[in-house]
Amino acid sequence: MDIQLTEEQELLRSSIQRFLREQYDFDERRKIVATDEGWSRKHWSAFAELGLCAAPFQESSGGLGGGSLATMIVMQEFGRSLVVEPYFETVVLAGGLIEEAGSSEQRQAFLREIMDGSAIWTLAWAEGKSRYDFNNVATTAQREGDDFVLNGAKAAVIGAPWADRLIVSARTSGGPRDRAGVSLFVIDRHSPNLHLQSFKTIDGRRAAELTLGDVRVPASQMLGAEGEGVAVLEACRDRAIAALCAEAVGAMSVLNSTTLEYSKVVRKQFGTALGTFQVLQHRMVDMFIALEESVSLTQHLNLSLAAREPNGSKLASGAKSKVGYAARFIAEQAVQLHGGMGMSDELDVGHYFKRISSINIQFGDPAYHLMRYAQQS
Repeated sequence: MDIQLTEEQELLRSSIQRFLREQYDFDERRKIVATDEGWSRKHWSAFAELGLCAAPFQESSGGLGGGSLATMIVMQEFGRSLVVEPYFETVVLAGGLIEEAGSSEQRQAFLREIMDGSAIWTLAWAEGKSRYDFNNVATTAQREGDDFVLNGAKAAVIGAPWADRLIVSARTSGGPRDRAGVSLFVIDRHSPNLHLQSFKTIDGRRAAELTLGDVRVPASQMLGAEGEGVAVLEACRDRAIAALCAEAVGAMSVLNSTTLEYSKVVRKQFGTALGTFQVLQHRMVDMFIALEESVSLTQHLNLSLAAREPNGSKLASGAKSKVGYAARFIAEQAVQLHGGMGMSDELDVGHYFKRISSINIQFGDPAYHLMRYAQQS
């Protein structure tokens, strides 16, 4: 499968490529990650000015109407450059949830600040024992007058130290693993009794463990219908997987081209370029095939989501599994063919390996989605 992009989509891709090429090379990224904040507000503002933060949203919401294909284009280019700014967390996750489940007032208020780049958002759904199940929620939300009082903890919330607002899942009714009874709440990052224990992830980003102890949230800050958060999160997962697959494809393409150039020009063994050995040529062909298959699966998934086809969730699991295994294969081969330098901080190969490792466990690892795909067959 090879999508023929429209003129507007090609313009979007070329503008991102030009910006990243001129202002976001590997050395610049290394400097950004090494700062105390770990991300660049200057570059985030530039993304908003380029229209990237508004690209996926419907025109009726004030966006540019690009949908999932615009997200795919942005995420693939960000994957090529290992962009650390929280586009995925803010625009894809939080923005998608708000547009899908928010009231007209919430969409008007919250999407505007996402699209103009003035606020950072993230989604806090995972818990210590939940693994990848949205309905396994121990965090509770008790109604008290016009407020809800939240108690519990959330694990490994990517982007939480950077966020201004969080979308938090909590149980308003039912048992700990019931599908019904999970609701979503918009919480200010600096709310009283909300505590964060921040840490740095292996791919250079920032995350946090959240503890909520009697955090009061106005009932008006509930996102979507009470008790129906699981279905909303499942739809969010499909969009998230499509975006993560696109980012992985971008990273894989760089690993392939970098490894090919290294084996042809730089690395020599017994006075001969490494790329001349037939067995290694076969391996690089396998890497190329894995990439092309991943590109096709990612495009097919995004087209299906854009058309709102009924089998989108199954396709998402299939793509997450297949692309995940392919990305890991390419990353491992790239490191091995670069030798010991492959995992050094000086080369970008090791950084791509780490980012792919992180992508593979977000919203379900390849083995989990292989099982989920089989169960839907």
